[in-house]
Amino acid sequence: MEFDPVLISRLQFAFVVSFHAIFPVFTIGLASYIALLEGLHFKTGNPLWAQLSRFWTKVFAVAFGMGVVSGIVMSFQFGTNWSNFAQASANFLGPILSYEVVTAFFLEAAFLGVLLFGRDKVPRGTHLFAACMVALGTFVSAFWILVANSWMHTPAGAEFRDGILHVTSWTEAIFNPSFPYRFTHMAVASFLTGSFVVAGVSAWYLLKGHRVEANKKALSMCLWMILFLAPAQAVIGDFHGLNTLEYQPTKLAAMEGNWETQSNVPLLLFALPSKEAQGNLFEVGIPSLASIILTHHADGVVPGINEASPAEQPPVSIVFWSFRAMVGIGFLMIAFGLWGLVLRMRRQLYEPGLFHRTLPFMIAAPFIAVVAGWVTTESGRAPWLVYGMLSFAEGVTPSLSGWMAVVSLIGYMAVYAVVYAAGGYYLWQVVKGGMDGSEPGSDEAGAHPKRPLSGGGPIGDAAPAAPLKGDWT
Repeated sequence: MEFDPVLISRLQFAFVVSFHAIFPVFTIGLASYIALLEGLHFKTGNPLWAQLSRFWTKVFAVAFGMGVVSGIVMSFQFGTNWSNFAQASANFLGPILSYEVVTAFFLEAAFLGVLLFGRDKVPRGTHLFAACMVALGTFVSAFWILVANSWMHTPAGAEFRDGILHVTSWTEAIFNPSFPYRFTHMAVASFLTGSFVVAGVSAWYLLKGHRVEANKKALSMCLWMILFLAPAQAVIGDFHGLNTLEYQPTKLAAMEGNWETQSNVPLLLFALPSKEAQGNLFEVGIPSLASIILTHHADGVVPGINEASPAEQPPVSIVFWSFRAMVGIGFLMIAFGLWGLVLRMRRQLYEPGLFHRTLPFMIAAPFIAVVAGWVTTESGRAPWLVYGMLSFAEGVTPSLSGWMAVVSLIGYMAVYAVVYAAGGYYLWQVVKGGMDGSEPGSDEAGAHPKRPLSGGGPIGDAAPAAPLKGDWT
């Protein structure tokens, strides 16, 4: 049996990056949340802020470690599976990836130890500064990674000569046309991911009567974030879509399931795209709505997939459905933000009910949306590694056989299964163990356990809490 090394290498990179991406998108948002908690504690001296920061710093440490382990192998794949691409793009991607290490990794490494172990050993101002620097480091890392990836989608400031890329303008290459939209989209996704994780865990703790006052504050903060950021993400996504329409029209057409260049294009809610038939076998849509969204005119013209030859068309079904999964989850997030607002206005935000029971299940939603968005944008770029310049077939390692790619893919899957099982189990133990310390006023308030899983004992051991009451905090 023969395997296509290009297809298997693509599947391998998709597997690795999908399982890696969920950690940076979480730790970026969580690091900023921890920095905010440290700032509130520094300003007010309220021990509840320190209690929340201490707990979520433990979660951050585990997630950050898993992100490093799961992501470090991606750079190796450039050499093992995509050596032609690595050689061709080295003049640009080499420095960009080096800048990430020199700036982001060094910044995080310098202050992560202070954040994790210096709480009782350095002044509070120093600890706050360390938290801010770690948060900044996560954004610097995201900046350079998205510079590299965005350039592969909308290459600018460079040209290929004799198969080698030469940078003609670093400013244009770094701030390429899609970068501002993609970076903003990812940053907001990170804040939403952190908000839903913290809100879901806080709601679960409130149902258990665990550290009620601290978790009421955490839940309220995160619901305010979700209320404003979820709709903002939809607006940012709209601007990103307009940018895609201008620079990657075939990808946009695949997202919409639109095969023919035409006006009055419907917004398809359901369809069965077929590359073989060069059309949709079945579709249900809202007349002219896609034209209105994309061109702001009902009779606006939207490009069709068949503007590109079949060989240069992306896998339409994958792009079409992954995009709808991302958008559908986005609207679900908006609904939860509005639901929380209604409960807040009724002064029922902290009363146990359906909202608190369903919110923990929403923890998975932003992670699924991130992976779905990643699948949309990366599959929509096919068959190009560098859009319009370098194809997958041209970038793969010449000596790589299909069987070699299969063996390495199986190896990655086995290693990741162990890493994820161990990391997931440890994260669950941290959450199940509960928060350190106790409610203000008790004999345990202000206690600082020193081992990662020593905090608080099982949730059920917490003292019975007073009935939850709604307020506007």
